[in-house]
Amino acid sequence: MASTYRTRFAPSPTGKMHPGHARTALVTWLQARKQGGQIVMRIEDIDRPRVVPGSADAICRDHEWLGLDWDEGPVYQSSHGEAYERALGRLEAAGMVYPCTCSRKEIAAIASAPHGDEGPRYPGTCRNGVTKPGKPPALRFVFEEPSPGFEDVLCGSYPEGRVGGDFVLRRADGIWAYQLAVVVDDAEAKISEVIRGADLLSSTPRQIALYRALGYPEPRFAHVALVVDRAGTRLATRHQATSIESLRESGRSPEQVIGELACSLGLTPTDAPIRADELVPSFELTEISRSSFTWNPTP
Repeated sequence: MASTYRTRFAPSPTGKMHPGHARTALVTWLQARKQGGQIVMRIEDIDRPRVVPGSADAICRDHEWLGLDWDEGPVYQSSHGEAYERALGRLEAAGMVYPCTCSRKEIAAIASAPHGDEGPRYPGTCRNGVTKPGKPPALRFVFEEPSPGFEDVLCGSYPEGRVGGDFVLRRADGIWAYQLAVVVDDAEAKISEVIRGADLLSSTPRQIALYRALGYPEPRFAHVALVVDRAGTRLATRHQATSIESLRESGRSPEQVIGELACSLGLTPTDAPIRADELVPSFELTEISRSSFTWNPTP
């Protein structure tokens, strides 16, 4: 771990903050405070069509209501375009980027394209030239195989070669892809440990490849088990999941919500109300529960 511990909150303002995000944010906050480190609040708003007006401010208020403060920010990805351009230019100069005019439907229809954790694996159709000259292209990264393996703080060993396929850095409509944006932002903010939901575990080899291609130091990664609904579906801001706002409006206190989340993580024996700061002295990241948690929406 870096001598100066730095991590981040990284919500997407596509809806309301839900207990799944709050649970990961609690782990992030506790780790930073236990390490005497710093937290950056970063609003991941590069996918502008999906941004819900007012969502970013509401998510920040929910963090504050829960007692999860931060040290820098909020900073907005949408203001970092120049940094992404510089990184893309470095990758292009190294011959690691090419234009692609394939549609998602076409990629899915290619029988030889194996399916990975994130859908069809791109088979490199446009590596030697675009298939539809004149069509606005996406820009893809040459993702050499085998993909990097890594050791996750919570999920253990993630082997080489599990994911593959050249991935998009900038979409055909000009929107920056998550993989590039998050690597550039974390590197420039000197993030030493990335704590996030386990749904992003398979993105990590792609991001490690970008860290190495850009000459950035790699942070540690810790992927927290997800919060799911009764059907086993991951809670998400873009779905109608129980929100922290609705819990507050129903009369729950922040201590009650923190107590439920803490118990789900194995930090307390019961879900009795507790403040986040009371959990710091005994917190150990490596000892939290690795199991998903089913959220009960009723008070």
